[in-house]
Amino acid sequence: MDSILKVEGLCRSFGEFQLKDVSFSLPRGYIMGFIGPNGAGKTTTIKLIMNLVNRERGKISIFGRDNIKNEKEVKQRIGFVYDENHYYDFLSLQEMKNIIAPFYRDWDEALYQRYLKIFELPARKKIKDLSRGMKMKFSLALALSHRAELIIMDEPTSGLDPVFRSELLEILQNEIQDENRGILFSSHITSDLERIADYICFINNGQIVFSQTCDELREKYLLVKGPLDLLDEPARQLMLNIKENDFGFEGLSDQPERIRRLLGNQALYESPSLDQIVLYTVRRDRHVALN
Repeated sequence: MDSILKVEGLCRSFGEFQLKDVSFSLPRGYIMGFIGPNGAGKTTTIKLIMNLVNRERGKISIFGRDNIKNEKEVKQRIGFVYDENHYYDFLSLQEMKNIIAPFYRDWDEALYQRYLKIFELPARKKIKDLSRGMKMKFSLALALSHRAELIIMDEPTSGLDPVFRSELLEILQNEIQDENRGILFSSHITSDLERIADYICFINNGQIVFSQTCDELREKYLLVKGPLDLLDEPARQLMLNIKENDFGFEGLSDQPERIRRLLGNQALYESPSLDQIVLYTVRRDRHVALN
C-alpha cells in the first residue's frame, strides 16, 4: 500500500524527555488519528515531520521523499492546521490570503472562494474578530485551496463547541473521498477519531504503543468485568491494567481469546472505547515506571 507519510526510527531529546524510535506510516487515502496524553510526544513528532525541529536519528519520508532534502517540494503539497492560528490578527481574511497564496504554485483561487462560501467565512472580516471555530475553518480553507495531498492537523477540534466540531469532521470525511489525500489528525478527543479515523497511532512517553487500523484495535482489546474472586494470578497476567472496588473489577486485556477461555461466562465482556484503551494503557505504563 502506498504510504503518503512514513516515519522510521525517529529520535529526539529535550532535557529529560526522549522521543524513542518512533515509527509509523499513513497510507494514501486514509485518516490517521494521532493520540496520547499531554507530553507524550505528539507535537514534537509533528514538528519533526514539518522540519521545524532537527531530528537526531531516523527517517521521515513524505510522498516517498526525504522531508529535509526535499523540504520545499514536500511543503508545497502539505496543508498544516495548528490548534492556534499564527496569522496577523489585524488583517482581514482577504488580506491574509493575499500574503499566503503566492507561496503555493498550485493555488486555486476559485477553489478558495468556494470554500469561503461552504464555510461561511466573511472575507472582509478581521482575523481578530473571528471565533476559534471560524479561524480553524480559515486555516483549513487555506490548506485545501492549494490542493494539499497531506493534511496535518494538530488538535484542530480542541476548544470548539460540538456543532463546529461536527462540521469540521464532516468536511474531513468529504475531503478524504479523494483517495489521493491523507490526513494526520492529532487530538485528545478520542470520540472524534472514532468517528472518522481509519488508523490510530498511540504514543506515550515518547514511544509508539501501537499503530493499527481501527478494526484491528477492536479485535485486539477486550474490556472485562466481573467479581473480585475471578482475579487470580493467571487472570491478572492477561490484563494490561485493572480497576478494582468493593463491587468487582474492570480490566483491559490484549489477549481476548485467552481471557475468555480462562474466565468463561463468569465475566462480562465488552468492546472498549478508544478512550478506555488509552486510559488503561497509560495507567499500565505509569505503574511500570513507578516499579
